[in-house]
Amino acid sequence: MRRAFLKGNDAVICGALSAGCRAFFGYPITPASEIAHDAMRYFPEAGAHALQAESEIAAINMLYGAGASGVPAMTATSGPGFSLMQEGISYMAAARLPGVIVDVMRSGPGLGNIGPEQGDYFQAVYGGGHGHYHTPVLAPASVQEMFEMTRDAFRIAFEYATPVIVLADAFVGQMMESIDLPDDLPDASEIASIGARFENAITGEPATMGRIASSLELTPSKCHEKNDIRWTSYERMADIARAEIDETPDADLIVVAYGICARIAHDAVCRARTHGKRISFMRPQTLWPWPKSELRRLITPNARILVIECNRGMMTLDIERIAGEDRVSGLYTDGGLIPESSEILAHLVA
Repeated sequence: MRRAFLKGNDAVICGALSAGCRAFFGYPITPASEIAHDAMRYFPEAGAHALQAESEIAAINMLYGAGASGVPAMTATSGPGFSLMQEGISYMAAARLPGVIVDVMRSGPGLGNIGPEQGDYFQAVYGGGHGHYHTPVLAPASVQEMFEMTRDAFRIAFEYATPVIVLADAFVGQMMESIDLPDDLPDASEIASIGARFENAITGEPATMGRIASSLELTPSKCHEKNDIRWTSYERMADIARAEIDETPDADLIVVAYGICARIAHDAVCRARTHGKRISFMRPQTLWPWPKSELRRLITPNARILVIECNRGMMTLDIERIAGEDRVSGLYTDGGLIPESSEILAHLVA
């Protein structure tokens, strides 16, 4: 292993190459632009392809084509571009095609600004395109996890035949930290760390003739059957769910946060404990599937739950479904503002 001092966005490309990614299709957008810039610079050196598409709509449809041919590929964007990709992600989910989408969230709605926010939660977790579908959603909170979760996203995409979203906020994408990297990032001529191939790939070889990568099914009963297959796969994806837990025995408060909010909130929790507060901390590392069992394990009969988010309480709704509305409250910021540790601490010790 070797140490490197990188931005979170730069670590995404290292993670992709470590997974054997062979193609990048994207369109620059702040605060995710470094991912596209790095892909254009480093992918050709690794024997991979990088192409600046004419739009985010073009990029996601290129990813569809790469997935259909069994090529490990990715795109990266931010809020407005992620909105434009929703139809293509829906197509990929319905056709059960692998691919990785990195969304470095910025303030919205609309163009908003380029500050950090977590306002794309609904689009990512509930499928913002047409139809009822899910995609695995990984939520990094550090530069190291930007590397590791991007790499892991390719494994998940091919194992479950699905698009996978790496959902980071602008702060994590732009911050710099020292991380551990493999000594050598592999040549992208084949999948390096993925254990499974895409069995339904259309490669142009005689054995793949007759295969169709399509989300269209005009017969209602057959469309229902295809949806059954997808939902069976979603049930298997429960194995992906994971969380970071810092537990205090007999805690009467559980603080839940992800991304940059988790880092700030955990600092406040540790400081509140010095004031005698019994607080447990949970950081979901997957937002879909959400690690429900981990939260349920932490809940004691009288425990309350405080959710810290850079939005107006999107993840809070999921937690209320798990734990009930009566015990859940939230502390929220948006518009490019992030909560301060002292602000959270004051709330915890009040």
